[in-house]
Amino acid sequence: MREDLLHFIWKYKKLQLGNLKGSKNEVIQILDVGSHNLLSGPDFFNAKIQIDEQLWAGTVEMHIKSSDWYAHNHEIDPNYQNVILHVVWEDDCDVFRSDNTVIPTLVLREYISFSLLQEYQKLFYRKERSFINCGNEIGGTSGFVLQNWLEVLYFERLERKTDLVAQLLKASNNDWERVFFVLLFKNFGLKINGESFYEIANRLPYPVVRKIQGSKLQMESLFYGFAGFLDNDDTGDHYYNSLKKEFAFLKAKFHFLETPHQKPEFFKLRPSNFPTIRLSQLANLYVLHQNLFSKVVNAKSVEELYLVFTVSASEYWNNHYTFGKVSKNHVKILTRKFVDLLIVNTVLPIKLSYAKHMGRDVPEEIINIISAIAPESNTVISKFKSLNLLFPSAKESQAVIQLYNEYCTKNKCLQCAVGHQLLNRKP
Repeated sequence: MREDLLHFIWKYKKLQLGNLKGSKNEVIQILDVGSHNLLSGPDFFNAKIQIDEQLWAGTVEMHIKSSDWYAHNHEIDPNYQNVILHVVWEDDCDVFRSDNTVIPTLVLREYISFSLLQEYQKLFYRKERSFINCGNEIGGTSGFVLQNWLEVLYFERLERKTDLVAQLLKASNNDWERVFFVLLFKNFGLKINGESFYEIANRLPYPVVRKIQGSKLQMESLFYGFAGFLDNDDTGDHYYNSLKKEFAFLKAKFHFLETPHQKPEFFKLRPSNFPTIRLSQLANLYVLHQNLFSKVVNAKSVEELYLVFTVSASEYWNNHYTFGKVSKNHVKILTRKFVDLLIVNTVLPIKLSYAKHMGRDVPEEIINIISAIAPESNTVISKFKSLNLLFPSAKESQAVIQLYNEYCTKNKCLQCAVGHQLLNRKP
């Protein structure tokens, strides 16, 4: 038995509301269950309950056993002084307020249906199950319920991605262009180089970036210099030496200092993801689009965004992956798959954050864009596919990742629409 079942029963009134009696034989009438508190403090606020002839307004606390009140030290916590009802599964002791009056107790197990308990047992205690609790049932969930829940989950995940946007805005005094630059830089580094790219972006003097956007050579030299790729002596590579010379010029002109940093990794990366290639593509993107932030936040469709991100590394990188080493000739253009990742992790979070800042409503626009992007392919998605779930777009795949990470792995089935439906099944 878990406390979240008690919360579920109370919140959705899954108990027999007639003839409720407290542990001292008090007549209890639930007029308002109150608001569920997911933070610290009592479980429900602003409840209204009539006990015998007295109307009470206050908080409700729930435990498996009454004695848990003392195990959790609620008797010395002032936040629990306004508890008007103690809801428990097992009443094993009286609980007192600071004035020595007994807090009325409702034993919930006496007022719930056997079928609800059966479904709960199936959900949490089945010996043979898939990788999630409801693995054998989720495929049969109502399509309407599931699709609505997945849309909620997608926006939950998107909102979480906006947390970093908020942090960067605060640090930059609401410089939206710089925030977008840093976030985009980070995501160009993907998983392995994300943190080092993020560090580089934060150290880069963004006013200088703005001033040199007309020069591809200067932009690349700035990025490579701050990444620590221009520290070698004369290599005999003409392009490398040109970058090194240009970086020295920029340092002298703008009086900026490099600081110690973690250099980007090459290990375990495909050549197309080498930091040398990604930095050149990013530099070229900013040279190509003097107003990149504006174009991105105003884009209404995924096709517009694909056009914006149609960019390749500089010509030198057509036959190089690292400085000085010639490779087979191949234009290093941003792939559709990589652009999709940028849209999911950079563009849509910044669009949502900026729209909120401007007082605009953009959920439909965001849904249209994310629904036009192909779903990711990873272990979690593959496992859900094996449960007969369909993933027509990145909206569903992103939602399922949120479902798995924040609900399934944490056994929050009773906060999940699927879990709700399963518990409400008729026997």
